[in-house]
Amino acid sequence: MTLAKNVGIVDTGMFFPPQVQTASQMAEQTGIPEEAIIEKFGLVKKHVSDHDLHASDMAVRAALPILEKVDRNDIDVVIYFGSPYKDYQVWSCAPKIQHELGLNNAYAFEMMNVSSCFPIALKVAKDMLVSDDFIRNVLLVGGCKESHLIDYENTRSRFMFNFADGGAAALVQRGAQTSRILASAIMTDGSFHDDVKVPAGGSRMPASTLTLQERLHSIDVKDPASMKSRLDPVSVPNFVQVVKTAVARSGYTLADIDCLLPLHTKRSMFEELLAQLGLQEEQAIYLDEYGHMSALDPCIGLHLARERGMLQDGSLAVALSAGTGYTWAATVIEWGSGAK
Repeated sequence: MTLAKNVGIVDTGMFFPPQVQTASQMAEQTGIPEEAIIEKFGLVKKHVSDHDLHASDMAVRAALPILEKVDRNDIDVVIYFGSPYKDYQVWSCAPKIQHELGLNNAYAFEMMNVSSCFPIALKVAKDMLVSDDFIRNVLLVGGCKESHLIDYENTRSRFMFNFADGGAAALVQRGAQTSRILASAIMTDGSFHDDVKVPAGGSRMPASTLTLQERLHSIDVKDPASMKSRLDPVSVPNFVQVVKTAVARSGYTLADIDCLLPLHTKRSMFEELLAQLGLQEEQAIYLDEYGHMSALDPCIGLHLARERGMLQDGSLAVALSAGTGYTWAATVIEWGSGAK
């Protein structure tokens, strides 16, 4: 790969609202023992926003530290990859983010594939930079306020009680010296399309007094037992498959992985995934003090891995996520200018 076409991540940013919800507080709200929230849910605490801070605001704040180091006029594209739960319905927050960040030379658009979107956004940004010589810098931005979608009295949505709030950003650049984005692998099983959703507020069930009274505006699972019976046999194997495929397409093997950047899952799934990939826990980022923030998790994991010194010259990292519907996605990142 020539330097002119090398595409990599040159910087990352993250933001969290100051309010924190602890496992103890969640136990009081849910009736689930604190030990179970910590040990099974894998959640010590998470950040939650107030009613004045929205997904677009948190995306903006995550990107600001990146833009302090570059000329804002050099940003060509802004892609919002965060939660679909935004300030308003049928509304794109990407133009607001572009405007508030002062990126006057950039055009902006959104990608939405719920929690799986960051590895996909990396692929899209890379493909745009490789194919279009007029693009030099793509800013990926995301926000999440999905803690506000949870009804803690609805036990059907129990596996989503780890939903949290925050913002994340990554600057992807042609000619990057700090890293290079390698191959991706993505797979979808659309048979899960009707399992997880907010029932009311869309065209099938418009908002009404009745939908408010019946609390249909929080995220729900149609039939948890049915979804579990179909999802459990394929979830970890599909995670492993997209990692194997992405790594192989990048010219490496599982043994070459130095750092895994997964979405936040229950503790048992995280440990099974590490075992299947032949990794130790110290080779991965587990967001037990942050929770699950839709598509933001692997981007935040990348930022934390950099802060913790887990990425050396030539380190191979894998951004890994999955989103309800269901789509599994992995993108390989080689950190530093040298090869393994």
